[in-house]
Amino acid sequence: MSSFFDSSIDEQVGLYAFQVWTYKQGEVVALMIHLGDRLGLYRSLAGAGPVTPAELSSRTGFHERWLQEWLRSQAAAGLLRSEDGAHFELPVEAEPVLVDEGSSLWFAAGAFRGAAAAPEVVDRLAEAFATGRGLTYDDQGPSVAHAVERMLGPWTRLALVPTVLPALDGVARWLNDGAHVADVGCGAGVAVITMARAFPRSSFDGFDPSEHAIRLARQRAAEAGAGNVSFHIDGAADLPRDGRYDLVLTLDCLHDMPRPDEAAAAIRRAVREDGTWLIKEIRAGESWEENRRNPVLAMMYGTSLLSCMSSALSEPGGAGLGTLGLPPSRLEALCRQAGFTRFLRHDFDDPANLYYEVRP
Repeated sequence: MSSFFDSSIDEQVGLYAFQVWTYKQGEVVALMIHLGDRLGLYRSLAGAGPVTPAELSSRTGFHERWLQEWLRSQAAAGLLRSEDGAHFELPVEAEPVLVDEGSSLWFAAGAFRGAAAAPEVVDRLAEAFATGRGLTYDDQGPSVAHAVERMLGPWTRLALVPTVLPALDGVARWLNDGAHVADVGCGAGVAVITMARAFPRSSFDGFDPSEHAIRLARQRAAEAGAGNVSFHIDGAADLPRDGRYDLVLTLDCLHDMPRPDEAAAAIRRAVREDGTWLIKEIRAGESWEENRRNPVLAMMYGTSLLSCMSSALSEPGGAGLGTLGLPPSRLEALCRQAGFTRFLRHDFDDPANLYYEVRP
């Protein structure tokens, strides 16, 4: 399968991009340090030896799932020790830096104030450790829709139409002839508008529960003159049940959903018997050991706590999968449980994501 990148691409660009993303990772890790200090997690770990999230939950009263994501982010950052992703230990040399505020000249945790998110969002994240209830994307304010659009938009605009869609069996032909498409979790509508301009004979529906995102999507569609699109403030459960869609997309959002199993079942009802579901999901490993090979793993777990897992726990009984919660085997099982029988993985050299062609 052809790669989106030319084999002669300048390696210096990749190295430079990695350097930039390490600074983003530092921003996210800084927020995690602030939460660890603010919630007394470092103090609870000091001198305790290896502890599990359940044991730390018993010590602190905080929810185990939130602690697990924080602990894994800290271990990935090298601030805690963990060989298995299940037991975590604060090294003794960390105590003067992260715990001993009144007696150590090395104390540094107080310098971190959670600047990766607005103060009111940081406050609510801290509360979530106690309540277990996460934040929706709208709870993080209108700026999040813009930020997600800026972060994910380039790959969508540059790779979706020329590279990803042609690799799916028959899909580009359907779109050229005139297909009915749904983008579930469409955000600010980048994918919908990009496809609408490329395939004027097709019609496109964007679904997202975020009022901020849909407002921005409608603005972007008007600016682009895309008359073959419509946007709906709805989640996957609100999809039509009549099998009308030739193509359904969920792009980097299934793991964010409180009930991804119900979303998959709804998509199965909405897609035609010969239709396709295109899934874009994070390159998640099947184990802690496999994930440790990711050089920005600390950012992945921290972003999960800030956004992905938080969104997935924003409703009672939410699945709380988080950023790395859908490795290929778990995703395939979810799709088959929903009634899909064909599951094909595509790798387009997207550094962060894999793509899946799923059919009834």
